[in-house]
Amino acid sequence: MNNKKEILEKNTIEYFSSGEEELKKGRYNSSVVLFFKALISLVDIYILKQTGETPSSHANRFRTIQTNFPDIYDLVDKDFPFYQNSYFQSMSKEIAEAIKDDTKIMAKKAEIKL
Repeated sequence: MNNKKEILEKNTIEYFSSGEEELKKGRYNSSVVLFFKALISLVDIYILKQTGETPSSHANRFRTIQTNFPDIYDLVDKDFPFYQNSYFQSMSKEIAEAIKDDTKIMAKKAEIKL
């Protein structure tokens, strides 16, 4: 469990800091994707801490949080469409900042310092 947690933490911090760099450069689509990846990594850390396991797929992750952690599900479900839409729509600075803020909320829940 510790090795998986360490890797997730390292990746989370990398995604988050890269998201901040892209946000500063005005690359909002990239920052949305990176902040969302950080958010999902934090969700996986939280699930790992609570259950001792990590989800095996996106579908499994969504089922797990919907069933067991509805407050986290609401957070992720709200941001997921922006992540999906980032492939074919232009994201705004406001959307990127909102997902960044949600990532910080999840970091507190997962007890991870970004």
